[in-house]
Amino acid sequence: MRLDYAALFFATPSPCLVLDPDLIIVDANRAYLRATVRTREDLVDRFVFDAFPDNPGDPDAEGVPSLASSFRRVLETSKPDSLAPQRYDIPLVDSPGQFEERWWSTTNTPVFSPTGEVAWILHRVEDVTAFLQDIRRRGPDRLREAGMEAELYGRSRELQRVNEELRQAHARERQVAVALQEAMLHVPDLDKHQDIAVRYLPAVGSLNVCGDWYDVVDLAHGIFALAVGDVVGHGLQAATVMGMLRSALSAATRAVDGPAKALEVLGLYARSVEGAVATTAAVVTVDTSRCLMTYSCAGHPPPILMRPDGSWEALDQATDPPLGARPSHVPRPQTSRPYTPGAMLVLYTDGLVERRGEDIDVGLDRLAGALSHHRQLGAERLADAVLRELDVSGGAADDIALVIVRL
Repeated sequence: MRLDYAALFFATPSPCLVLDPDLIIVDANRAYLRATVRTREDLVDRFVFDAFPDNPGDPDAEGVPSLASSFRRVLETSKPDSLAPQRYDIPLVDSPGQFEERWWSTTNTPVFSPTGEVAWILHRVEDVTAFLQDIRRRGPDRLREAGMEAELYGRSRELQRVNEELRQAHARERQVAVALQEAMLHVPDLDKHQDIAVRYLPAVGSLNVCGDWYDVVDLAHGIFALAVGDVVGHGLQAATVMGMLRSALSAATRAVDGPAKALEVLGLYARSVEGAVATTAAVVTVDTSRCLMTYSCAGHPPPILMRPDGSWEALDQATDPPLGARPSHVPRPQTSRPYTPGAMLVLYTDGLVERRGEDIDVGLDRLAGALSHHRQLGAERLADAVLRELDVSGGAADDIALVIVRL
């Protein structure tokens, strides 16, 4: 017999609401209706905080802002969020303007659509009013028995307050970090290229500020340059070095002839920048009138050329050590490669292909397979599909920069 999930939800003994991402009530089970003394008609299709506003008679009411913060965290992180027991009075149905004191323990859980977005929030509550009111009613002789419960409750409330302050502080830091990274990775020339997609993913656990970069530089008519780079390390120091090197390489690419000379200039500059030694980078110029690519790599994983028929090759014939690896200046190699219109050029950093305990060739094959599988897509959709297939769209152990060009 096929399981009736709607009947199962309605019969679940824990009080539950289903909300959409706009916090409109979609459904309520029997236990929730019983706990709040409401009918489905009272709740369904209403904004949750219109149905349950804060008690205006309680100057310390914090139910709405606390619960709203929890809903926001679920939508932003796609992870469940729990709240310590808190007071959240509810309006009396038969006495407009009057509220009944209620205490709730709450868990909010994301429910995903087939495409992976948060489609609903399952809002589950437990009414702990009787327990907490019983503690308050106990006289001095019985208060000691409730001491542990009261202390645990008090500590849980304090922990919730501290956690909320930490979340807010982290959110402020992350906003600053995101703004910094976006400023550093701004690519003015990218707007002129509808067939180029770029992606940047920070390492899991980082504050969105890392050392990988990408760039697009317009040169003569019909000629442009692409670059990716990877500074050793993570965090603000790596991002600072990244910003300096990226700007220097962008200037060098405009000033000198060819990727190899641009990387030579960058290597000389890197020796004067603390933390820049051992940075890797790859530069490719594309001449669209001649269907010709010219490239050079400084210790960086090779760009990939994906042909229209799904076959591919790694551009690994002009690879040299990372920046600053040699004690004295040595000219860097470069080579040229023709391409067929309709091909794809892919530049990336090692976080996309490297896995612990695995040969990098395995990662390159995995990337090439994903590119071939989705090669009919445009650059933007292809970039997203590749990140999903390589299972890094939610973050990886290392930073990732990705550039995909439809040639």
